[in-house]
Amino acid sequence: MFQPIGFEQRSVITSLGKMVYYTAAGSPWQNDVTADDRETLVFLHAFGGGSSAYEWSKVYPAFAAEYRVIAPDLIGWGRSEHPARSYKIDDYLTTIREFFQQTCSGPVTTIASSLTAAFIIRVAIAHPDLFKSLILTTPAGLSDFGEDYSRSFFAQLVSVPIIDRVLYSTGVATSGGIRGFLEQRQFAQPNRIYEEIVDAYLQSAQQPNAEYAALSFVRGDLCFDLSLYIQQLTTPTAIIWGQKSEFTGPSIGRRLAEINPQAIRFFQQLEDVGLTPHLELPGVTIGLIRRFLPLLN
Repeated sequence: MFQPIGFEQRSVITSLGKMVYYTAAGSPWQNDVTADDRETLVFLHAFGGGSSAYEWSKVYPAFAAEYRVIAPDLIGWGRSEHPARSYKIDDYLTTIREFFQQTCSGPVTTIASSLTAAFIIRVAIAHPDLFKSLILTTPAGLSDFGEDYSRSFFAQLVSVPIIDRVLYSTGVATSGGIRGFLEQRQFAQPNRIYEEIVDAYLQSAQQPNAEYAALSFVRGDLCFDLSLYIQQLTTPTAIIWGQKSEFTGPSIGRRLAEINPQAIRFFQQLEDVGLTPHLELPGVTIGLIRRFLPLLN
């Protein structure tokens, strides 16, 4: 699914089914140093209409010559399996942990975004041995500091049977729906959205049973208050936060960072950027990751 040159699709089996991931194999990335000898970087995408590993595909090839790069599609997204179920927080905490245990032989640096980044914080709290450092873009539980997203009008609307499927098929899993979501939710500047991005998100959104994970997310079933957990984090962490992140502005990020300055060592706000700076300004994001890697490690 729009995988970069030199990357191939592989998979592991989790308790909820097959989880697909992309990793460098062959020209132009392979040389006389085997991939297993390199430090591992894992890139994890966020949740939203049509999300997948594509979200990081403009960033992770920049590290493939130096690192073993892994970028999975989470369960229910992309080319991974899509069990027909109402997804819960523990589903992702468990399958993410299982993925790391099967693909990584030691502590790794993980780069993740949005709600998935919040999940990674919780996995790192429970299993600190899996992580060397974290670089997170807009890590938020979406119900932080007592704000209950599931009580919002849209979350309540999507909780109504039949209406939820209609909204997904007509308002999400279409080219116009994807572009509207990207413009309103993810990007600060709509002119930075080009056709390949829309096509990649649309292809993921139209996978069989893709609506189950997406609707669980939109209903708020996966949201939680990250402020109740973040004090327990011990893994060295850097946070990147788009100044124009919809619903989760940088003031939330700074409040979260201030709870645990021992672990959260860097907080970088990016002006005129939305929820996914790695898609909106990939070059800047690559530069920040390169800056933080030696500082954290």
